[in-house]
Amino acid sequence: MTVEASVEETVKKIAARIIRKPDIVFSPDTTFKDFGADSLDIVQILVAVEDTYDIELDDDELQNITDTAGFLAYIERKIAEKGQK
Repeated sequence: MTVEASVEETVKKIAARIIRKPDIVFSPDTTFKDFGADSLDIVQILVAVEDTYDIELDDDELQNITDTAGFLAYIERKIAEKGQK
């Protein structure tokens, strides 16, 4: 399993648990709102991802992310940055 698949699967599991929809499917242009997530759900997803990967997500950087593909790429970048420290 690649790191990318691992991150995607982990984020899917987190989102599915919080949104309470076990069958969510990520495609490059979907958003968490497409899955029925409200703003509280999104915050909970962000906190769970931070806790899972021991990373800190920057609110200003997150404002520019519009879809799940961008979010996954951002998480992977933050994980890589953490590994370089």
